[in-house]
Amino acid sequence: MAQVEATTERIIAADPETVFDTLADYTGKRAKLLPEHFSEYEVREGGDGEGTLVHWKLQATSKRIRDCLLEVTEPTDGQLVEKDRNSSMVTTWTVTPAGEGTSKAVVTTVWNGAGGIGGFFEKTFAPKGLGRIYDAILANLAAEVEK
Repeated sequence: MAQVEATTERIIAADPETVFDTLADYTGKRAKLLPEHFSEYEVREGGDGEGTLVHWKLQATSKRIRDCLLEVTEPTDGQLVEKDRNSSMVTTWTVTPAGEGTSKAVVTTVWNGAGGIGGFFEKTFAPKGLGRIYDAILANLAAEVEK
């Protein structure tokens, strides 16, 4: 069982605090950032960064739907970590300064992949698919904070 990783990043024309606060706002803005791959979005505890428990279903492909129940932590400034209680999946959002009035937002997801031939295909194709999904979220994030 190999670890699978998908990483996407974007430079956003807004200060890091605004970008981070928008990502951490699970009761308000976060749901608006999600593309059609996400359904059944529900904040179950908290709602603003650390201590949030959020649920959604992620349809990565036509056949693959993940039921996610995520615990949110903020281990360092500018970082949100979402750990899925239902799988080995961990997503880390990191927002850092990227010059005057701009930010760099990076999202990395890791999980334990399947073994055998299925694992080979998962490691080969899943990062690209998930990368496209997260790229859409980052585009929506940029559109939200660059208003």
